[in-house]
Formats: sequence, C-alpha cells, structure tokens
Amino acid sequence: MPLIRKGPNDPAGAPPSGGDADSAIAALRSGATQERWAAARSLATVPGAASALGQALREEADERVREAIFTSLARINSAESVEAVLLCMRSDDANLRTGALDALRAMPGAIGARLASLLQDADVDIRILACDLARAAPSAEVRRLLTAVLETDPAVNVCAAAVDVLAEIGLPDVLPSLARCADRFPDQPFLRFAVKVASDRIGTEARGLHG
Repeated sequence: MPLIRKGPNDPAGAPPSGGDADSAIAALRSGATQERWAAARSLATVPGAASALGQALREEADERVREAIFTSLARINSAESVEAVLLCMRSDDANLRTGALDALRAMPGAIGARLASLLQDADVDIRILACDLARAAPSAEVRRLLTAVLETDPAVNVCAAAVDVLAEIGLPDVLPSLARCADRFPDQPFLRFAVKVASDRIGTEARGLHG
C-alpha cells in the first residue's frame, strides 16, 4: 500500500475544517496542498467518498496527496474504489500506475471480481498488470483464469506473466496447460524456460505435500 508520510505538526488523519464529508470533499477539490492531504486522509472513513477521491486522483499533481488518496481508496475497499483506481492503470504517468497497483494489491477481495475482464482487456499492458494483481488474490477461480490465459492469450509476454504467477500459486492441475503454452510459442526459449521453472516448482511442492 502506498505510504503516507506525516507532515510536521500534522495530526494524523485530522479532518479538514468542519469535520464532515462535504467539507472534506470541498477541501480535496480546492484546498491548499496540506488541506487536500488532510481531506484525503479523513475521507478514508467515508465509504461514499470513493467517487470524489477518484475524481481528485485524476486531477492531483502532488505526489504526497496522491498517496493519501490511494490509501484512503484502499481502506474504503469497495467496488467503487476499485473502479476509481483502475482508471489510473491506463495513465501515461508511471508513478500513478505504480500507486494504482499498490492500492489494488491492498484490495484483493474487491479486485478479484474484476480480474476476468482485465485479463481479456484489449491492451496488452493491462493484461500483464492483471496477471501481477492475481498474486494478491490466489484462489481456484484466479488459477482458472490464469490457466485460460496460458491456453488462449496471443501475446507471449502476457503468457509469461501468467506463468510467473502460477509458479507461485499454481497446483498440479495447471501443468498440462503450462506445457501447451510452451508449445504454442516454439520460438520463444525464455518462455519454455519459465514454464520449466514453474512446472518444477509446482511438482516439487506437490511432492512435498504428499511426501
């Protein structure tokens, strides 16, 4: 999760003047930097504030305020929070994308419901990032989705990302799909090597459990 750094003489999480959600949202939109930071932190306890936080995030230039917004969205941990953060995954700003990924990793339950669509996104980079997010939400359904990537995704880098995650969370039932994935890209030795590493790791762990 993004870190929140306290400023000098700032009470942690202190609400902006007025103390209610409307005041905080107003400060988030038009306050000075310190007021926006404090407002972002105070809204972590207001579930309905995810939309306002998301809007502010897309307009905010100060890195410290962004961190506070990401953290509050992760603490709200709702479907609306996920939607607000997902928009930042498509940003050209590398820092914004990194903050979005950190926040999404902190919401594994909420992000799990969106993995299927993210893994089928038209943007290759989004599919790769979605594979990485799957680490935070390991489950039978996530393994099924990543196995489908191995079988069908046309981009070798997406498949490689799925292989890397399955090396950590995969079970023996994914081994045939791993082998077929390597066969789909015969001219990509790095993928074949990654598949071998993943298969060996999964096999070793399985033998350890049953040994």
